[in-house]
Amino acid sequence: MADLPIETIFEILTRVPAKVVGRSRSVCKEWYALLSTQDFIRVHCSRSLVSSNQRVLLIDDLTCSVHPIIFQSYDYGPRSIVTLPFDHQNNDVSILSHLNGLLCVCLNHTNELLLWNPTTTAFKHLSTPDSLGIYINNLDAVGLYADDADDYKVLHIKRRWGVYESYVYSRELNFWRNIPFLTRQEYLSPNFYWSPGTFCGGTLYFTLCECWVGGTNVVICFDINSEQFKEISFPPVPSTGFVQGVLVNVKNELHMFATTGWFEITIDLWTLKEDYWIKVLSCPLIPPISLSLWGDITHYVTNGNWFVMTKLGKLFTIEMDTKPFEILYPVTWFRGYKGAVFVETVVSPSI
Repeated sequence: MADLPIETIFEILTRVPAKVVGRSRSVCKEWYALLSTQDFIRVHCSRSLVSSNQRVLLIDDLTCSVHPIIFQSYDYGPRSIVTLPFDHQNNDVSILSHLNGLLCVCLNHTNELLLWNPTTTAFKHLSTPDSLGIYINNLDAVGLYADDADDYKVLHIKRRWGVYESYVYSRELNFWRNIPFLTRQEYLSPNFYWSPGTFCGGTLYFTLCECWVGGTNVVICFDINSEQFKEISFPPVPSTGFVQGVLVNVKNELHMFATTGWFEITIDLWTLKEDYWIKVLSCPLIPPISLSLWGDITHYVTNGNWFVMTKLGKLFTIEMDTKPFEILYPVTWFRGYKGAVFVETVVSPSI
């Protein structure tokens, strides 16, 4: 390939797997420079967002493993053991958000936030001496997004001492800054639980649910361009049990799996159209699930099927008679944040 024009080399290498790009950087100085440019990383990332590059990261006290997805059976493939490259205590980390191969991680023994690419193993600590980038579970919320200039950013909503504060971290500037966040006083109650942020169409979306039967449930939206917050309604689901809204970006359209119930759970799939929710389908009642499995359960949607999974594999499948999806999507986070679905890219956590 030494005799090929640089434009041709660019086109070829933006289509190879991320790990091949990593090895190719050692070929020569010219390739290292080319493969390290932001233009190359951006184009390679856009071409990597396909199902064959998706992986499932699973973390427990003893191991951290990465699994491919076997799309014929929609199950986990053989695992590869991963060594966490940062200081931790017994793998005690939480995966809070993910985007384009980057994971936003909390180190639970110090509450520090960091960005990590599990494919390249590169990571970046986000905490500062004045306690920015410190995440408190059950009080805070985090969302990861990229702006129009391809700067990856972290929105951190902090609930402390009866007030809300919000901060944005810029990967390019390596800096946290405070932005205004005004909301209703009652949302300061610890009875309200924030979901992780879901990035879709220039907006980060969070569900905010009150943790009792008949409680208040809303969706908080953050426009990444104006950096303004607004509140929209939750889908009109029954309030006869605990309610949870799980957000997912499907082809740049926001969907929500709204669950409600007590011992038997019902799930409705909704899509957001101009701040209004439209029901797509209703799933049958979920079969009873052993309490011992709830510690690591997660769900996926692909090709019109909804899968309930654990680390041991698939529990059951619900056929959803809806438009086919061409890629695997996570539609809830792992209970305890002990895993994530990510795409293998060469996106760096730092500039």
